[in-house]
Amino acid sequence: MDLKLKIWRQKNSSDQGQIVDYDIKGVSPDMSFLEMLDVLNTELIEKGDDPVAFDHDCREGICGMCSLQINGKPHGPDAAITTCQLHMRKFNDGDTIYIEPFRSRAFPVVKDLVVDRSAFDRIQHAGGYISVNTSGNTQDANAIPVNKDNADHAFDAATCIGCGACVAACKNASAMLFVSAKVSQYALLPQGQVERKKRAEQMVAQMDAEGFGACTNTGACSAECPKEISLTNIARLNREFLNSKFN
Repeated sequence: MDLKLKIWRQKNSSDQGQIVDYDIKGVSPDMSFLEMLDVLNTELIEKGDDPVAFDHDCREGICGMCSLQINGKPHGPDAAITTCQLHMRKFNDGDTIYIEPFRSRAFPVVKDLVVDRSAFDRIQHAGGYISVNTSGNTQDANAIPVNKDNADHAFDAATCIGCGACVAACKNASAMLFVSAKVSQYALLPQGQVERKKRAEQMVAQMDAEGFGACTNTGACSAECPKEISLTNIARLNREFLNSKFN
């Protein structure tokens, strides 16, 4: 396939940035999207040009690093996948593809397609942990009974990889789906009960401090989530937050 790429290029966080056109030829439909960008970067380097900076790590849909806005959609046109799992067969010969970084005040651009998502780390530091007694009298985790429904819902929430697609999809750049997944993961399990009342309050406060917007209730976050995190987690977060205020 021969494609025209329109890629956001930005030298650093203070640069204004702009869309730059690139033509790429002979793209195999079996390539992943990131492999296609690798080919482009090889061509740019051979010509002495600066390669396009983009985040990647595992390339197996687990790490959440490959945060690209492709033709206006987080992770591109396919559903329930990350960018590294997107294959070029989803596009047609001659297509024009727009590639931009995730857009959010809380995710400032570092360079080109790379954004700083450390805001997510700080939210987790605010409450995404459990107290563990390491005195030598700890109870084996497998010995603690857990309701099957709670365990299933906690596991579903724990599949969140923190990629930020929910933020990129939301017109208010809200992080509610991410925060709710991290809160739900612990709220449903016995190990998470010690910090339960303050966890939601602290994580929501940090979310607001980072500059994320309010929830829009449109469901765009869950619709674009590569791990299909359910909106029911946001309802749970709201309950946990209210309980932290009144109990």
